[in-house]
Amino acid sequence: MNSNIKDLEKTLWAAADKMRGGVSVTNYKFLILGLIFLKYISDSFNERYNALKEEGLGLEEDRDAYAEENVFFVPENARWQYLVDHAKDYNIGEILDKALDSIEKENPTLKGVLFKVYNDPDNRNVNLGEIIDLFTNIKVGTKEAEEKDLLGRIYEYFLGEFAANELQKGGEFYTPACLVRTMVEIIEPYEGRVYDPACGSGGMFVQSLKFIQRHQGNVHNLSIYGQEKNPTTWKLAKMNLAIRSIDGNLGKFAADTFTEDLHKDLKADFVMANPPFNLSDWGQEKLLNDYRWKYGTPPKGNANYAWIEHMVSKLSQNGKAAIILANGSLSAGGQEAEIRKKLIEADLVDCILSMPTNLFYTVTVPCSIWILNRNKKQKGHTLFINANDMGTMVTRKLRELSEDDIMKIANTYHAYANDDNYDDVAGFCKKASLDDIKANDCVLTPGRYVGIKEAEDDGEPFEEKMKRLTSELSEQMKKSAELDTEIKKVLGEIGYGI
Repeated sequence: MNSNIKDLEKTLWAAADKMRGGVSVTNYKFLILGLIFLKYISDSFNERYNALKEEGLGLEEDRDAYAEENVFFVPENARWQYLVDHAKDYNIGEILDKALDSIEKENPTLKGVLFKVYNDPDNRNVNLGEIIDLFTNIKVGTKEAEEKDLLGRIYEYFLGEFAANELQKGGEFYTPACLVRTMVEIIEPYEGRVYDPACGSGGMFVQSLKFIQRHQGNVHNLSIYGQEKNPTTWKLAKMNLAIRSIDGNLGKFAADTFTEDLHKDLKADFVMANPPFNLSDWGQEKLLNDYRWKYGTPPKGNANYAWIEHMVSKLSQNGKAAIILANGSLSAGGQEAEIRKKLIEADLVDCILSMPTNLFYTVTVPCSIWILNRNKKQKGHTLFINANDMGTMVTRKLRELSEDDIMKIANTYHAYANDDNYDDVAGFCKKASLDDIKANDCVLTPGRYVGIKEAEDDGEPFEEKMKRLTSELSEQMKKSAELDTEIKKVLGEIGYGI
């Protein structure tokens, strides 16, 4: 991302956040993202409107003329200039809600998706007129802006900032882009069906499309399927896809993936997900004989392996999955250990990545990425990658993987998978056989396999280094003894005996 866009994001966030007033981050999120969305569809509409006007055929208000270019039709009371003209009206909240209602009526795919919360009494402290002014001079729906994914980047940036400011709630809808990029670069969802059963705000889909664009592919060769339990997060995902003109199937409503699978017959070529970690009370008692538990019934108190088995059940004959899970899933005992053993014996576990701490906005714990594959190139083997030391702390609490970090991980996987100049690297990666894994009781923690990183040779001969270190230790012990004597002397002078 170039510095101009980064500067724009930061400027917009700082200005918008300053206007928040007494509104919670949760409510404010919907106000801001809704206005970004309104600005986008209005800019897109205006560009198409002007093109139709130039043609001189009188089709400026013809809905079909917009639909054929995959542009949302925006009724007059929802067009940005109309909102600007009324930005300082006392009832601007009501005007905005009516605008969103009109857009939903004109565009069936947006029905029930947009947040009509601007006239809510709880939001009366927000200066909506100032926020409208803030976005007025940014063209986010034009062809040039679309090519740069300007609006998408702003939307994604704001999602990240809201996640960072919402504490635990942020994890419900946002997976850091560097983690998603890592998964995408490994499984390469170039064409076919991609599925996310816990899709949050849709970050997996967005990064999949960006992958295709980076490789000059056709985004229309990817079909998107997703499901999300949280109704408000489901709306965020629908909006996230809409602003990128992505026609994804996220179901007609929000629903629980375990108890109400909206894509029951789907066989996906790629599955990517960041399901809730260690979810308890997930409804196991209602699903004891479910067809998805081919490798064993997951325990009642933890849904980690229910997610894994659900996703395996969705894989096509050559399907791949990339799943972010809590590290405990790698070594859990009991029922989970039995399921893990069967997955390993079925030769589904292609790669396990151990990731560093502080990658998430909301929790500091490390995580792991499971790569499952129905058609592994390296039969009877699993690649273990220990990336615990990778990434850079960009704030006191947040770490990010750099482009070089992401590509080092992805290139290591592809070298292994394609048997192309792959070598084990002590402390980083290891190609382990099924026998190796069984010898470790089917525990999948990468640290058990990759070994210890080799110490770098500093060029100092061993004898000289030992002599130097012994001398330094002797000097430190001497200083320590002198300090002890001084402390005893001081304590004696003030009447304390030792």
